[in-house]
Amino acid sequence: MARVCDICEKGKMSGKTISHSNRKTNRFWQPNIKKVRAIVNGSPKTVKVCTQCIKSGKVERAL
Repeated sequence: MARVCDICEKGKMSGKTISHSNRKTNRFWQPNIKKVRAIVNGSPKTVKVCTQCIKSGKVERAL
């Protein structure tokens, strides 16, 4: 199951972990995804949204 934001399409990023001895191994950073009840097309739905979209107000929360 992919962890992707339904609003901004943010997904996982890749990079390297660098040890003290300068050995490099691959690693991934996952976005901080939360399940949120939000208003979508006038009705409440559960969507997977990253915390930056929640903080910036891109999602209208359902009560």
